[in-house]
Amino acid sequence: MKRFRWMLLPLALGACVEEKVPTGAEDFATYCSACHGTSGTGDGPGAEGLARRPADLTQLSARNGGAFPGTRVMAKIYGYTGRDSASAMPQFGPLLQGDLMPYDGGDGIATPTPQRLMQLAEHLKTLQK
Repeated sequence: MKRFRWMLLPLALGACVEEKVPTGAEDFATYCSACHGTSGTGDGPGAEGLARRPADLTQLSARNGGAFPGTRVMAKIYGYTGRDSASAMPQFGPLLQGDLMPYDGGDGIATPTPQRLMQLAEHLKTLQK
């Protein structure tokens, strides 16, 4: 009987371990870099053959007067902005469900935002030139 209890211990401990949430950089590498490239310039191997080149994500702030357009970026990733027929951008809404955190995307309003979406937006800020 003692032997059986020791066999259950790893199962019980495993149930207590939280699942690791990927970082924004990890999600970018997994879901974005195929088209946007590892540096975010839109030159990933998946960009070949697309009707329209993926956006150069390193220029988001430059194209927005020097301010990172966090709210707009998150809306585009999440799918709030809709998908036009010319866009090959997939919808990531289901992927980004989970714990909500207050986040100000630059519009002065702290909005409950999925943690992974917030982390992805923060990673995109680091790519700005």
